[in-house]
Amino acid sequence: MVIAQFIDIFLMFLLVAGALTVLTVRNLFVATMMLGIVSFVMALVFISLDAVDVAFTEAAVGAGISTVLYIGTLALVGSEEKAGIKIAPAPMAICLAVGAVLVYATYQMPSYGNADNPVHTHVAPRYIQVSPTEIGVPNMVTSVLSSYRGFDTFGETTVVFTAGIGVLLILSQRRRRKPGEEEEKPAARNGHGRNLLGIGSDHDLIPHVIAKLLIPFILLFALYVQFHGDYGPGGGFQAGVIFAAGFILYALIFGLQLAQRVLSQNAVLYLIAFGVLLYGGVGVVGILLGGNFLDYNVLSSDPVSGQHLGILLIELGVGITVAAAMLAIYYAFVGRADPVSKLPD
Repeated sequence: MVIAQFIDIFLMFLLVAGALTVLTVRNLFVATMMLGIVSFVMALVFISLDAVDVAFTEAAVGAGISTVLYIGTLALVGSEEKAGIKIAPAPMAICLAVGAVLVYATYQMPSYGNADNPVHTHVAPRYIQVSPTEIGVPNMVTSVLSSYRGFDTFGETTVVFTAGIGVLLILSQRRRRKPGEEEEKPAARNGHGRNLLGIGSDHDLIPHVIAKLLIPFILLFALYVQFHGDYGPGGGFQAGVIFAAGFILYALIFGLQLAQRVLSQNAVLYLIAFGVLLYGGVGVVGILLGGNFLDYNVLSSDPVSGQHLGILLIELGVGITVAAAMLAIYYAFVGRADPVSKLPD
């Protein structure tokens, strides 16, 4: 117990130190790396709290994909923060006022950890007592997110879809050139016609070999997380970001052009929509079979088997949408980057 408390305190100190470092450093590349470290430490905190599902997502998105997207942004805008940033009193006052209102609102909430809280006296007991027989899925988190809160998870999936499409629309716009500014040059290519928008070249043997060893296991682990989410930590969100991380690693090492030969940008766009349609289609099939929207009981003669089938299909839709959205955003970012990186050597 004492060792666990010491580890929690140490992780909290690391979080505070990392956040303060991000606020004080002037080099945006250093700040990006520190944000990745903070996200990884936060994933360790989630593991300490037995929230392994959330830790998966935090490590893959916060420490992995988000860091790569930040670096892609720095390739467009540069890595040095502009000096002499002026303080804007009005926006700061608004932020402080909104923060004060939110803090005041927390006083109306039940006390943290109180055994008499409504969540401990009504909702949680029903999930614990009924879900093993009503849903039949060993992982209670999957039962709650995919069945009891299926509407909410469907909304989160559509939010991912909308965010991905919105980012693509923004990044697909051509930047207006200033008078006298030269037109952007196409991406540099080597003698074999390969796109060099990766971190390595043909002569960087170590990154190529390590990537070839790691990527198959990353994709295999993503499939395990996807289809084993009923029995252990995992599910569509976690599997989607892990799967996207494997493809992004491939693009970083071997270049964007080779990655798009494996999974083209048009295919990624179709997959974003297909995942949402698969999720919503399961709900429509439930209506056609005489049940309610996202009522999995009617998908099979046995209600528990119907729950298993419905959860499997909607989790697959979530995984496809999340993975495709992450890849589409990465493709859009890297496609706009100047081949001559502005990051420090």
